[in-house]
Amino acid sequence: MFKHAYHEKDLHNYIFLVTGGAGFIGSNLVAYLLKYGAKEVRVLDNLSNGYYANIKEFEDQPNFKFIEGDIRDLETCKSAMQGADYVLHQAALGSVPRSIDDPVTTNAVNISGFVNILVAQKETNSVKRLVYAASSSTYGDSKELPKKEENIGNPLSPYAVTKYVNELYANVFANTYGIEIIGLRYFNVFGPKQSPQGAYAAVIPLFMQALKDQKAPTINGDGEQTRDFTFVENAVQANIKALFASAEATNKVYNVAYGERISLNELWQSLQQAANTRIQANYGPPRQGDVRDSLANIQKAKDLLDYQPRFSVQDGLQLTWENF
Repeated sequence: MFKHAYHEKDLHNYIFLVTGGAGFIGSNLVAYLLKYGAKEVRVLDNLSNGYYANIKEFEDQPNFKFIEGDIRDLETCKSAMQGADYVLHQAALGSVPRSIDDPVTTNAVNISGFVNILVAQKETNSVKRLVYAASSSTYGDSKELPKKEENIGNPLSPYAVTKYVNELYANVFANTYGIEIIGLRYFNVFGPKQSPQGAYAAVIPLFMQALKDQKAPTINGDGEQTRDFTFVENAVQANIKALFASAEATNKVYNVAYGERISLNELWQSLQQAANTRIQANYGPPRQGDVRDSLANIQKAKDLLDYQPRFSVQDGLQLTWENF
């Protein structure tokens, strides 16, 4: 992973805070920053849905610091951010079904927690820029394909509402307080360190666990729904490029995806080929809150962030399976 550097600046001079750094995408960002010699990488995580195992390999590195804390506490956010140069905000309750089951906690973490991060940035003079995880769920019931940043529909879940509200808050804070913020609308990110455990696990690790156990997975609906699956190193690239992009790129949101879509049935076929096995999937009812089709237009990120996704879905599936 991360054989290619996505930055031009020397990272040795900078302190980075990664919220949610024990989670899937966060821990991959930590790995990248440490690999390329960041002065210090701090992780703020309450381990509610991240795993310390994701970052345990870094604990002996002198430039790595783990802070167990909750973004719902403003003072914790301020303390973690003190002296940091850049913030990569990944901490969230990131599941549509979870938000339907528990909208109150989802709102508290994803909205109140995000406001705390913004307030901490505003009050911490050292922070040059914040890059935060937005979501393709913001497109809601919009039928337009491919999805363009400017055209969104009505949210289909409490989770989607929280991620859209994040964008509204980011825009207001950037305009009101003159701070630099960039949002990245992730499209179905997958890859190493994504857990198959728990009631809200994502589809690719669930499929891989089924293959490993030689069991049939359950596909929600008819399996013909499509997604723009995005290998995690592409998402890491987008974050790193967003940190150091020109000032004209700030105070905007960007789609982060590969720019191709495949159905869940095609995904299951591809994974069976990667694992060299054949198992017939089961089918269940459609999942509440899910969008039918998803495909990103990534031109804006290409133009303003110089985002150039290097890994196709097939590349990513092979690498993920090898590391599973």
